[in-house]
Amino acid sequence: MLEIGSIVGGKYKVLSVIGQGGMSTVYLAMNERANKPWAIKEVRKDAVANYQTVRQSLITETDLLKELSHPFLPSIVDVIDEDGGFLIVMDYIEGNTLEKALKHMGAQPQEYVIEWGIQLCEVLEYLHTRKTPIIYRDLKPGNIMLRPNGTITLIDFGIAREYKEAKAGDTSYLGTRGYAAPEQFGGMGQTDARTDIFCLGATLYHLVTGHNPSEPPYEFYPIRYWNQQLSPGLEYIISKCVQSNPDDRYNSCAEVMYDLQNYRELEKGYKKEAKISVLIFAAIIVLSLFTATLSVNFQIKSRKLANAYYQHYIAEAKGTADESEAANLYAKAIAEKPTDVDGYFELIDNLLLADDILSKEEDEELRKILISPVGKTTVEGALSTNKQAYSEVAYRLGIAYFYCYDDVGNKQLAAKWFQIVNDNGGLSKDKQERAFRLGKICQYYSSIGTEFKSGDKVISYREYWDDLVAISDGNIAEVDNPTTALVIYREVAAQIYNNAAKFIEAGVTYDEMSKEMDTLLAHIDEDILTRYDLTNSTKELVSKTQRNFTAAKQALDQVGK
Repeated sequence: MLEIGSIVGGKYKVLSVIGQGGMSTVYLAMNERANKPWAIKEVRKDAVANYQTVRQSLITETDLLKELSHPFLPSIVDVIDEDGGFLIVMDYIEGNTLEKALKHMGAQPQEYVIEWGIQLCEVLEYLHTRKTPIIYRDLKPGNIMLRPNGTITLIDFGIAREYKEAKAGDTSYLGTRGYAAPEQFGGMGQTDARTDIFCLGATLYHLVTGHNPSEPPYEFYPIRYWNQQLSPGLEYIISKCVQSNPDDRYNSCAEVMYDLQNYRELEKGYKKEAKISVLIFAAIIVLSLFTATLSVNFQIKSRKLANAYYQHYIAEAKGTADESEAANLYAKAIAEKPTDVDGYFELIDNLLLADDILSKEEDEELRKILISPVGKTTVEGALSTNKQAYSEVAYRLGIAYFYCYDDVGNKQLAAKWFQIVNDNGGLSKDKQERAFRLGKICQYYSSIGTEFKSGDKVISYREYWDDLVAISDGNIAEVDNPTTALVIYREVAAQIYNNAAKFIEAGVTYDEMSKEMDTLLAHIDEDILTRYDLTNSTKELVSKTQRNFTAAKQALDQVGK
């Protein structure tokens, strides 16, 4: 074990033990240079019999987490592979595991469990819908941290794996018995998203009943066997999740999330009505297959009907002043045509960015829409089948998160969307280049001018300035739209206002910054004001941007030539 007070990796001082399991110990440590706490997870060679297997799983964990960005996931800042063991330095997550909550308080309130379940569905769906899907495989209360603000963080990716479509089965069978799905122990093909759904059901079962599935009686009794006050709807959801046959479970976490959000509707009458609806639908399909002509006519009418509904929902959304109702209508429109970019653009322009700010509440609404079920996948899953459309929507969302989230922008949340653009391509040369530069800034933004979290490297303000200039180059209003151009220009003004002295210290001259501001102000006059019939909100954004440049020029003059 690491000694309390020792220095690890030349920079992390070990303060205390904060967690211990069968294979690893987790310490609280402080990077004394950065004066910031971190968690260090240690696995020693002498602590496990199959160390090389465990070490490989840890390498997998770090490799996976480095590529992920989600509010419910931790980030990796350093990896130390020593002769005596393997160390992972990651975000220190304040709070306790749900395992501790069970140990100290027993079964958790149903409403809490449902809310945690919804959050778990969101993060699992995020993992499952990556370009190469990631199967977590070890969901249990001990791997879920509950933060003081009530949100969860999924930890310990040691046995997660990327889903390989051509593989017949997993190469190793790992998991926690009781929570792990039958296919995790061989003989049922490789694990997939439905494996995590089983683990989710087992976890919710333990949380809401207080009965550990890895202890006697080793069975998933209906949850109301233990507590008659629990919801029949929640009982149905958990029961469907923990079916032994993967085909009998939910197909996606988006489906589970939808039912958790509507668990009170899952009563006997509701399920009976749904079953009847399915039978009626099946009968219609059978009848439509009698002749090829009827089938073709049915498909044409279905497309026309879907398009009619789509147009109706868009028009209704534009006409309502109720933001919640508008969001619901846009969601319905997008569900009708999930690969059509217009629905997303209408949502972004007319609702999410109507005030040029993407609020936290609007971000949550967007997430709900993207993970809503469509057929056997989600809205985002369906959109991703059209690479061109996926890139276009991702570009717009990346811009929104980068510049407008919570009125200051969030580079971490923007990173995912620019990565999608870079992976899929298909946009104009200017947009692709802008997405690449913005994605690059997302990667190092929090460390510009300072050491990285690990204390190893410095990002220059010179490099940052060059990227800013490249991003704002050209006629953005023509390539994108006036609003995108203005928010990019505002970012340049804001960075000069806040960091003029640091830019100069890094070698960016007074004249360079002054000339760039004059160039961008000219773009506003020539590319926007003289060529577009602007709305009142865009006119106000122009005025704000011009005021930003006035303030930036004053700040630059104070620094001096």
